Amino acid sequence: MKHPVVTIDGPAGAGKSTVARSLAQRLGYGFVPSGAIYRALAWRLAAGVPLPEALATTRVEFRGAPEQQRVIVNGEDVTEALRAPHMSGLTSALSQQPEVRAFADSLQRRLAGEGPVVVEGRDAGTVVFPGADCKFYLDASLEVRAARRLADRVRRGDASDLTGVRDALAARDLADASRAMAPLTRSDEAIYIDSSGMTIDEVIELMAKEVERICSTGS
Repeated sequence: MKHPVVTIDGPAGAGKSTVARSLAQRLGYGFVPSGAIYRALAWRLAAGVPLPEALATTRVEFRGAPEQQRVIVNGEDVTEALRAPHMSGLTSALSQQPEVRAFADSLQRRLAGEGPVVVEGRDAGTVVFPGADCKFYLDASLEVRAARRLADRVRRGDASDLTGVRDALAARDLADASRAMAPLTRSDEAIYIDSSGMTIDEVIELMAKEVERICSTGS
């Protein structure tokens, strides 16, 4: 890799996207949300596009600074559409398919070839970028992750309850850890951060210092 790559892996609801977005902004790096790539394909399939056609014709772009980033699919801004609750189930099933993961991995690596990036996902540091300059594994307790996910949905006006959100996250944890292809695992090189009792700013500050110390990229 010609440019520095920082990866942030971890379970659903750990705050990876929020932290990665802000960390990229602070470092002056690009931000690559791997989940948005899978959701973009799921969005096209939900519109009736067959998978082979979607893989051949889907163009995913990330525009704007990390903290204001928009997701553009074939010229259309689908940022809000990809965040709809029903997209999670569609995306999870789709991500199990080898050809879909190959599509997402290829796009992430291409973006990393264009400049320094912060990449968040579940296998960014283990499969997509095993040679990343700096790796993090961001975690939090199930209760904390459920509360955060519920708060996000309430802010968007989506009806949810804490028990339902917690149960869905627990099921997602099991599926991610037990899937045959690219299961969620913590790389031996990854710096483990439990954010259960930390603010977002505290997590970002810790990561930025580690990037400066270990990756020698500066912050």
